This record gives sequence, structure tokens and C-alpha cells, in this order.
Amino acid sequence: MIKVSVMYPNGKDVQFDTHYYQNKHLPMVAKLVGSALKRLELDLGMASKVPDKSAPYVAIAHLVFDDVASFQEAFGPHAATFAEDVKNYSNVQAELQMSELIPF
Repeated sequence: MIKVSVMYPNGKDVQFDTHYYQNKHLPMVAKLVGSALKRLELDLGMASKVPDKSAPYVAIAHLVFDDVASFQEAFGPHAATFAEDVKNYSNVQAELQMSELIPF
């Protein structure tokens, strides 16, 4: 299994509409990628390791797929649609990390 983490960096001038992202964008992603998506989680940044300092990321979405090929096949045809929707919830570009999930 792999996890694709879409991380939105936090900062002074960052705008992020959590309600839109949670209730519009992520459901659209889930619908369009279909059954290839095995699990979807949303982390909303609360704090960092330094007291009174903001979290390094305002939000992180974690999408779990069987493998890289299934992610690419499901996500690729809709990448432009997903990118076009960013302007509706944020003024910051996300960082993306793909990770192999190792069960313990």
C-alpha cells in the first residue's frame, strides 16, 4: 500500500478554507478517483513543537492506494480538475509526498 500526502504549508499570508476543502474538494477527489482510493484522512494543523508557534502545515490530506500504478491511473486523468479547484480554498500550493506504508 502507498500513502499520498498532500501538505499545505502554513505561513503568515496563507489562506485556507477548511470547510470548503473538507466538504467540497476532498469529496470531489474521492468521487473522481473512485474505488482505487482505499482510505482518506485529513489532518488539520493545530500547533508545532514550539509553544505558541503555528503548525508547519495548515492541512494535510492522506490518500491511501494499493500501489503507485493504481494511484497514477485513478488520479492522473483528473489532476487538472483538482489543480483548478485549489483557487477555491487556498492561496498556497501543496507539497506532495508518496510513501510506502509498512505495517507493524
